[in-house]
Amino acid sequence: MSIMKEPIVSGASMTDYIPQRAPMVMIDAFYGIDGQASESGLTVTPDNIFCHDGRFCDGGIIEHIAQSGAMHIGYECRQAGRPVPLGFIGSVNKLTIGRLPRVGETLRTRIVMETKVFDITLVAATVCVGDEQIAQCKMKVATPENEQ
Repeated sequence: MSIMKEPIVSGASMTDYIPQRAPMVMIDAFYGIDGQASESGLTVTPDNIFCHDGRFCDGGIIEHIAQSGAMHIGYECRQAGRPVPLGFIGSVNKLTIGRLPRVGETLRTRIVMETKVFDITLVAATVCVGDEQIAQCKMKVATPENEQ
């Protein structure tokens, strides 16, 4: 599947693919997967818990990146008929944030699944507003096997 211009998953159905629930859902659109890459989005709203003084704060950007990675994993799991796993941020490295997005701006985030060793996945993330790259990082995401 190539990454689409329009979302293939959006709105309330996002929670079918990620373990987070309101008010902690930091993605509102998923554009698909192409190989090891996927893209997700978030339009910054004034009622977002990470929005202060009209800006989406750095902690919100990090959580948005983590949930973008979770969405990639959750979408693949659902397509394979497996349950969506819980995930945890293991570490964040090489984080750069050029600016904080404003209310009304839409983030589009590209996640590349670089390496997976056991239950740890290393992802590379790039966050853009339009054509402007505003953040990037490497993140380790842990998805321990769920006990059933």
